[in-house]
Amino acid sequence: MVTTSVLLSRSDFQRWAARAGAAGPLVFTAGFVAQEVFFRDDYSPIADPISALEADSSGWIQQLNFLAFAVLLLIFAAGLHRGIAATRFGWAGPALLGAAAVGLTLAAGFPLREDQAGLAYDPGHHVISGVTFFSCSALALVVLSRRFAADPRWRGLARYVGVAGVLGLGCFVMLGRFAMPEGAPLHDVAGLLQRFTLLAVTFPALVTIALRLRRLNCRPLDLIRS
Repeated sequence: MVTTSVLLSRSDFQRWAARAGAAGPLVFTAGFVAQEVFFRDDYSPIADPISALEADSSGWIQQLNFLAFAVLLLIFAAGLHRGIAATRFGWAGPALLGAAAVGLTLAAGFPLREDQAGLAYDPGHHVISGVTFFSCSALALVVLSRRFAADPRWRGLARYVGVAGVLGLGCFVMLGRFAMPEGAPLHDVAGLLQRFTLLAVTFPALVTIALRLRRLNCRPLDLIRS
């Protein structure tokens, strides 16, 4: 009798979801960095939030960037839900990621605009998109960490993801109270703080989760004896 290990693929959807989860933050980051470097001489990544890239006539590029990220995040959330052991209220983490994707969609649908002086302003409702994305993405990490802790395959990520979520919530409060409002003490570095939140806290956690989902999806699932 010979024992052979056969790689049985989990659902194709989970594999694509893992790719979407890793690609979303990377594509989004590449999109706004490229605009800053090649298209916007008057844009300051230190002072200006990413949404300010929507304000002028080329703003449709950033709107598409928001929408692309939203689609990838939704796919990732759906696949991730299937890739973790079920728990009571376990749907809450992926649902919060889905809500964060809704925030990105709102950012595209209610863009900032440019006044006669060339300054970006919110004509209405755009602030809701930022609140939705940053709060829900951070809460999603906190909630997912509890679900990870209940699954031996994911337990090693539970603490990191939980800490990232708590830091994300702290950054959300900092941005909302001390950076984004006009006249706030950190308003002049609002863009830098927003990028720190994304690039140092939220995005690394999302990519790490996506890579774990991909790795688990490619592990040998069964030993077939022949």
